Amino acid sequence: MKMDEMVDMDKENAKGIDWYIKWTASMLLIAAIVIRSSGLSPTYDIMLSTIGVILWLIVSIIWKDRAMIILNSVCSFFLVLGLIRVIGELV
Repeated sequence: MKMDEMVDMDKENAKGIDWYIKWTASMLLIAAIVIRSSGLSPTYDIMLSTIGVILWLIVSIIWKDRAMIILNSVCSFFLVLGLIRVIGELV
């Protein structure tokens, strides 16, 4: 194997910060969906959903993907409103 091929393989296998953010966001969203579908706690559902979608918004900004930026911006906005409402009910 030539040195150039090894360098190319390293670039392909390198995990940037976006890799860690997207997987964290995905796990949070999956956990929120499990909580939602089992009817456990709307508070934890909206908290995890909000954090997960905001993290996906960060990834979409890193990737410069306009469709994902719009989708995650709108979702973040409404989830934050819902989170404010839920926190207001708790206080």
